[in-house]
Amino acid sequence: MDPNTPLVSVVLVNFRGADDTIEAIRHLGQLDWPAEALEIVVVENASGDDSAQRIRAAAPHVRLIESKKNLGFAGGCNLGVQRSTGSIVALLNNDAKPDRGWVRSAVARFETSSRVGAVASRVLDWDGNNVDFIGAGLTWFGMGYKPYSGLPIPDTEDVAHDVLFGTGSAMFVRRDVYDELGGFDERYFMFFEDVDLGWRLNLKGYRYVYEPASLAYHKHHASMDKLGAYKETYLLERNALYTLYKNLGDEAISETLTATLLLAVRRGIARGGLDSSAYDIRKAAADSELTEALPKDTVATLYAIDQFVQELPQLVKARAEIQSGRVTPEHVIHRRFLDTNAPSFTGEHFMKGYQRITEAFDVLDAPHRTNVLIITGDPIGAKMAGPAIRAWHMAESLAPANDVRLVSLAGHEDLAADFVLDTVRPGDNRAMSAHEQWADVIIFQGLAMALFPSIRKTQKILVVDIYDPMHLEQLEQGRPQGEEAWTRATADATTVLNEQLARGDYFLCASERQRHFYLGQLAALGRVNPANYADDPDLTGLISVVPFGLAHQPPAHEKQVLKGVHPGIGADDKLLLWSGGLYNWFDPLTLIRAVAKVAETRPEVKLYFLGTKHPHPGVPEMKIVSDSRALAAELGVADTNVFFNGSWVDYADRGNYLVEADLGVSTHHSHIETTFSFRTRILDYLWAELPMVVTEGDHFAELVEDRGLGKVVPAEDVEALAAAIEEMLFGPGELEAATERITEVRADYEWSRVFEPLVSFVSEARYAQDRVKRGEVRVDSGAAGRPAKRRRPAGQNGVVEDVRRASLLLVRQGPGAVIRKVKQRLGR
Repeated sequence: MDPNTPLVSVVLVNFRGADDTIEAIRHLGQLDWPAEALEIVVVENASGDDSAQRIRAAAPHVRLIESKKNLGFAGGCNLGVQRSTGSIVALLNNDAKPDRGWVRSAVARFETSSRVGAVASRVLDWDGNNVDFIGAGLTWFGMGYKPYSGLPIPDTEDVAHDVLFGTGSAMFVRRDVYDELGGFDERYFMFFEDVDLGWRLNLKGYRYVYEPASLAYHKHHASMDKLGAYKETYLLERNALYTLYKNLGDEAISETLTATLLLAVRRGIARGGLDSSAYDIRKAAADSELTEALPKDTVATLYAIDQFVQELPQLVKARAEIQSGRVTPEHVIHRRFLDTNAPSFTGEHFMKGYQRITEAFDVLDAPHRTNVLIITGDPIGAKMAGPAIRAWHMAESLAPANDVRLVSLAGHEDLAADFVLDTVRPGDNRAMSAHEQWADVIIFQGLAMALFPSIRKTQKILVVDIYDPMHLEQLEQGRPQGEEAWTRATADATTVLNEQLARGDYFLCASERQRHFYLGQLAALGRVNPANYADDPDLTGLISVVPFGLAHQPPAHEKQVLKGVHPGIGADDKLLLWSGGLYNWFDPLTLIRAVAKVAETRPEVKLYFLGTKHPHPGVPEMKIVSDSRALAAELGVADTNVFFNGSWVDYADRGNYLVEADLGVSTHHSHIETTFSFRTRILDYLWAELPMVVTEGDHFAELVEDRGLGKVVPAEDVEALAAAIEEMLFGPGELEAATERITEVRADYEWSRVFEPLVSFVSEARYAQDRVKRGEVRVDSGAAGRPAKRRRPAGQNGVVEDVRRASLLLVRQGPGAVIRKVKQRLGR
C-alpha cells in the first residue's frame, strides 16, 4: 500500500436495521480500496433488539459502538466519528450500498485541493434508475432540497461542482474539518443536519464538492411513516428554522426570518385544511366550545416554532460563533442555493399566502456581487512575468466574493480559473468598451488608461496598480537610447503616471517607501486635500501598501532540474540562483565577477540565471544579457560556474529550481530606481525559504538585514559580495539560521494577506471623495466611454506583429511612443 494512502473511517448508524447494516458492511468489503486503509465503525443506536449481537457475529472486524440511548442520526454520527481514527470520515446510511469506486473517487477529489473540506457522493435508488442526490439546493426559508430526487436520471452532463451540502446517506469530510465544525448539530436529531453542516463548512471557506464518480445506492425505507408523518413535519419545520437562523448573514436575517415564520404559519394552516378566519367575531355562527380538535400536521408546525423559541438562547450563541468565524461573503454562499423560490408545498390557500409574503419581503433577490475588471499588459500563460503573476493572483483573491474578468493586452492561454480570461489588443477600444460597461470596479497596471478611451473616460471606480514605478524604470531603461530619446521616454512615462494619479479612486503600491514617494506626487497633483483627508486622515483609503506576494505552501520538489541534471552542475554543488529576468537596471556583472573569484578556491560554487528571454513575445533581449554572457566567457566561468537559461521557466515549474538552490542572489546598481523598487524575485526566495545575498539600498535589503535573512553588501563591491557568498555557503550554521528566520517572515507576504487592503476596498468600493465633490463622478450613471473608430481588421499574423511592435516601442522609446502610435492607427 502507498504510504500516502489516507485511512478512511466509514461510519454507519444502526437503529433496528441489522439486516441492512450487515449488507452495507458486505458491500464495503468489495470496495476498490485497500482494506488496511479502511476502518468501519458501526454505532448501534439503542435499537432495543438483538442488532448488536447480529452485527458482531456477522462482521467481527468492524468497530461496534453501543449507545445507551437513541442519539438520532446527528448524535450517532458524532459518536462514531469521535471513536474513529481516519483522516477522512465517510458517512454511509446503513440502508445504502457503495459502488466499488465510492471511496477512491472521493479521495481523489480531496487530493485536488486542500480547500476541499467535504465531498458529496452521487446517490441513486437501490436499482440505479432514479435520483436520490445529484446536487443540493436551499429555499429562502431554510429548507434544503435535492433536485431531481425520486425522478429518472436526467439526460444532462453530470460533472463535479461545488455544492452547499451533501446528503448524509453518502458523504465524506476531512476529519480535521469535521472536528473544527463540531460535527453535526445534535439538536437536529435527524433531518437537515447535513444541510446545516454543509452551510457551516462553506461559511468557513472550505469547498464542498459534488463528485459523481463517488457513487452509492440508497433504499429509502421511509421509516418516519411508522412514527407518524406529523413528527417528520415537526422536525423539518423546526430544523429549517435552526438552520436559517444560525447561518444566514446579518444583512438578510431579520427580514428573511420574519417572512419564514409567517410562511410556516400559512403552511401549517394549509396542511390542516383550516379556515383561519373562523374565529372572526363577525362570523354569524357562535361557538361556545372551549376546545377543538386540530390536525396534527397543523399542531406540528406550531410546536416547531415554539421549540425554536425554546432553543433561542443557545441558538443565539451558536449564531454568534458561526457569524464571527465566517470567511465567505453572503453572495458567494448564495450561489450554492440554486433556486431559492421553491415553495415546497401546494394548494391554492398556501400559494396565495406564499405570493403575498414574497411580494412583501425582499427574500428572493440574490445578494449583489461586484463586477471587477483587471487589466494587465503582460501575457497570461504557463510562462508569466511579474505583472501577469500579480494580476493572476489578484483575480484569484477577488474571485470568491466578486465576478472577475482578467484581461490581457498581450494574449492569454486557456488556463483553468474561477474567473473569466480574455484578450483585448492595444487600440481595440470597442472590445475594451464591452468590458468597461460590464464592470463596477476597474483595476489596471501600466498603460491601459492611456491606450483605451473607454478606460480613460470611464465613470466606474478606478483602482490603479502603481507597484512598478514606470517613470523611475525609464531612467535606467532609456539610458542606452541617447539623451533625446531618453528624456522623451522618461517624460512620457511621468505624464502617463501623473494622469493616472490625477484620475484614480484608489492606488496600490508595493512598500512604505513607495507609498511615501507617491504621496508626494499625489500632493503635488492636489490629491492630498480636505475631501480625501476628512474621514481618512492616514489616507490609506486613497493609497495602500499591497506588495507582491507568495503562495501559502512552500514549493514542492517534483523533479530534478539542475543539480546532477544540467551539464556542469553536480549533484553536490553549491547553487546560487538568480530568479527572474535580466534587465539593464540590475548588476549581474559584479555578481559574475564575485562568483569567478569564489570559484578559484571553491569550484563547486555555481550560478544559474533563471530567465533571459522575456515571456512577452515582443520584449527583446536587453543589452545586459549579452554583456553578462560575454563577461562570463571572458573570465572563463561560462558553462563551468556561470550558466544562463536561454528561455523562461514556466511559472508552475519555478519551484523545482528554487528548492534545489542553496542561495538566492539579487544585485543592482545604486540609483533612484533601486531606492523605490520592489524586487519580486526576492518573494521567490522567501517562498522557497531560501537564504539570500542582496545589494543594499532597496526595501528588501532592509528586510534581509533587519531580520537576518542573509547578507547585504554595498553596490558594485566584488570583494564584499564574494566574501558574503562564501560566508553564507560555507560558514557554520549560516544557511540554517537564515532559513529559520525566513520561515517566520514569509507568512507576512502570502497572497491572501498582502491583498487584504484591496479585497476590503472592493467589498465596499467607493469613489475618491475629492472627485465626487468636484463633480467628476456621475454616481448614478452607466458606462461613459465613447467607442473609438474601429481599426482595420487584422489577421492573426497582423495582430501578433502589432503586439511585437508595441512591445519594442515600449522598451526602446517608452509608453509615450506606444500611445502616439496607437493614436495614429485610430486616426487612420
